[in-house]
Amino acid sequence: MFDGVEIAKRVFEIESKVIADLAKNLNEDFNKTIELILSIKGRCILSGMGKSGHIATKIAATLASTGTPSFFMHPSEALHGDLGMLTSNDILIAISNSGETEELLRIIPAIKRCKIPLVVMSGNNQSTLAKQADAFLNIFVEKEACPLQLAPMSSTTATLAMGDAIAAALMKIRKFKPKDFALFHPGGSLGRKLLTKVEDLMVSSHLPIVNPQTEFNDLISIMTSGKLGLCIVLEQDKLVGIITDGDLRRALKSNNKPRFDFKAKEIMSTNPKIVDANSMLSEAEEIMLKHNIKEIVVQKEDKVVGVIQLYAIGKI
Repeated sequence: MFDGVEIAKRVFEIESKVIADLAKNLNEDFNKTIELILSIKGRCILSGMGKSGHIATKIAATLASTGTPSFFMHPSEALHGDLGMLTSNDILIAISNSGETEELLRIIPAIKRCKIPLVVMSGNNQSTLAKQADAFLNIFVEKEACPLQLAPMSSTTATLAMGDAIAAALMKIRKFKPKDFALFHPGGSLGRKLLTKVEDLMVSSHLPIVNPQTEFNDLISIMTSGKLGLCIVLEQDKLVGIITDGDLRRALKSNNKPRFDFKAKEIMSTNPKIVDANSMLSEAEEIMLKHNIKEIVVQKEDKVVGVIQLYAIGKI
């Protein structure tokens, strides 16, 4: 009987070992690669044929979105004019599992004449390409995950992982931050959360504000009209607590005291979590997820100015 799950598990086993083995082949050429990329004034150009070309395109996209200007150049097109895309300020990362890809080999003389640094990713450290490299990154794999040992599977996984390692190292050295990432991703949900401030989405009008002496029935009325599922407890305009519908239920269940006798100060949670109005939505979301809360009080210059809700951020 056909068992696709077992086949999938075998692929995962082979490819996970391939990635682990990459670390064993790392040497100072990896650091040299990073140094070369950091030293250039231009762009990081990636090139490869076939499946290596597809992986090169993805690595270029990752680098570009994480602070390293990059793009993909097709080797065949390079032979017919696209070499003009490169300048002496650029660096070329050539990807070929065999290290003998004809189209790449044919552009090397032009690369050398222009004194463009060359990094080679290959599974063959004795290949022609490897011998031409200023830095060589070994992506050798013992076996492909392909049952026929024909389609590049493990080798493309290894190449992609090496590209991710380069991008991560460059991000760390450049101190690339979430706000930098957001600048390159303004259209997606993540980008909007990283670029939008809390004050742009918070509820700021008709806030359900009470004082420590507010009685239970009034609490219920104010919380209901506020439609935020909470009351903000202020004393002389200072935040002293917060009351959620959960706080109300817990107070009633844990105490035989008539509900009409409860006051806000007996029910409220003190030291509530807060977020500054100038913080990004991503920061507010992180706080709420970390503390398993659905709303958070917003302050500006130590004054309560609003409430931000997790569900509202989720709609961004």
